[in-house]
Amino acid sequence: MSSTSGASTDPLVALGTLPGVPDSVAAVRKAVDRVYGHRVMRRRSNEVTSEAALRGARGSAALSGADWALEEVRRRSDFGADDEALAVGAALRLTAEAGQLLSVWRQSPLRVLARLHLVAAADRGERVGRPRQQGEPVDEPLIELPLPGADEVAARLEGLSALVVAGGSAPALVTAAVVHGELLALRPFGSYNGIVARAAERIVLIGSGLDPKSVCPAEVGHAEQGRAAYAAALAGYATGTPDGVARWIAHCGRSVELGARESTAVCEAMQRGAA
Repeated sequence: MSSTSGASTDPLVALGTLPGVPDSVAAVRKAVDRVYGHRVMRRRSNEVTSEAALRGARGSAALSGADWALEEVRRRSDFGADDEALAVGAALRLTAEAGQLLSVWRQSPLRVLARLHLVAAADRGERVGRPRQQGEPVDEPLIELPLPGADEVAARLEGLSALVVAGGSAPALVTAAVVHGELLALRPFGSYNGIVARAAERIVLIGSGLDPKSVCPAEVGHAEQGRAAYAAALAGYATGTPDGVARWIAHCGRSVELGARESTAVCEAMQRGAA
């Protein structure tokens, strides 16, 4: 698929027209604009970005079973003590890594995914940075969908990569939701698929220009909506039905809105001198 393909050959554009999706796209745009229009962003955007990264990592780790208080994440320096600490450390590393991989993502998404898993799972002592082979186990808390075989994983990853490289005119929310949903439905790695999928969603939102300063952490919103709602929305996406996919995109959209609201509150606190 070439980058000049029209809407008729771009499945992501078609997803953008599903019932409710245009409303989600508009709501996300409004929420993002509200953050970027805040007066604090003109002077202290780097601080807002740093705080959003910390809160996003906390949210991503919570969805993988490590639901720590924000201040615990902020003060800790040792993330190798147990499974929860390892998950928090992985989420923090990937949040920091995401912004460094934008140019590579546009050319080779699979290389970026391999890098993300390498960085996430470096402390686990397992084979990292490559999709699992047939029969290899997957450790992924929360997600109980049927696990696709290695051949299906490889084929769908190639298809996803082709869509990303081709580009297109689909809204950033749609692309981010599909990348996130595919990776979590496939679970291509032996561990940390959720954390990798949420980092990839972040990369799409930054690289698309929707959230270039990375101040609207969708991970915060996913965590705020709860693990049960997250799993249910993903199950809808995995059905492949228009309704299921639309509900997943809407769920991701609401997550970005909640992340934007979180950073708006951070801006307000900074303006009051409370942060």
